[in-house]
Amino acid sequence: MAQISNLCGLNQRLFWDIDTQNFDINKNAAWIIQRVLEYGDMKDWSIIEDHFGIESIVSYGQNFRTLDPVALSFLCFISGTKKENYRCYHFAQSNPTPWNS
Repeated sequence: MAQISNLCGLNQRLFWDIDTQNFDINKNAAWIIQRVLEYGDMKDWSIIEDHFGIESIVSYGQNFRTLDPVALSFLCFISGTKKENYRCYHFAQSNPTPWNS
């Protein structure tokens, strides 16, 4: 089992709410990627990019139901993909919050 601590340098503040000793990074890759995209810094991004690869990160990202708009823009820019290719973009468009209307 590959633990988060094996991703040397990944900021542990991103994982304040879980027990990192019993957390498999490959089994929970989507959750880790989303957490880093939304709350991580460039050092965290570099670590997940080296570990998972940009194609894998984009593949997971395209299936996220929600993703912070800034994180989505960053992922699109860094990968050369379009927002329309992401599930979260369409989900956000179809479910506007009432207080923003």
